Amino acid sequence: MTDPTQQAAAELVDVRDPDDLAGRVVGVATRERVRAGNLPHAATGVLLRDDAGRVLVHRRTRTKDVYPGAHDCFAGGVLAAGEEPDEAAARELAEELGVRGVPLRPVLRRWYRDEHTHYLAHVYEARWDGRPFTLQPSEVEAAWWTTPAELRAALADPGWPFVPDTRALLAQWPGWATG
Repeated sequence: MTDPTQQAAAELVDVRDPDDLAGRVVGVATRERVRAGNLPHAATGVLLRDDAGRVLVHRRTRTKDVYPGAHDCFAGGVLAAGEEPDEAAARELAEELGVRGVPLRPVLRRWYRDEHTHYLAHVYEARWDGRPFTLQPSEVEAAWWTTPAELRAALADPGWPFVPDTRALLAQWPGWATG
């Protein structure tokens, strides 16, 4: 059986032009090389809401390659080489949370960069009727619903271990809390 960590490292990822908001592809590299060199690539993030407007927050596993053990409210990940953002967002939502067949509404596209990652974010919003989740054990340790007000209060605490990329992207999307 193949180790999922080794399999993910060998995946091919499109390297993108960071000066192009469309993220024009300029090359291909393994995911391992993209992470090691902090090469510009594309990724998705999906903010999931229930019918009451609550937001799903989750804690990443401690084995994640970027921001291990931190909290997040986006389900998402790196686009594979040749993959379209809509496809990747639906795939990641299904893989991480077991959520399938929900309409995805694009809400934001922005570049994000820090010392750990550099990517063109394709951010979406989706609604889920609250049926139980199937968490991907290698990526998601726990998940729970919270109100936007509770999440906004937690995000105001710079000491709360929350992934910095989602924190920055939420700041660029003022309507996320009003859903």
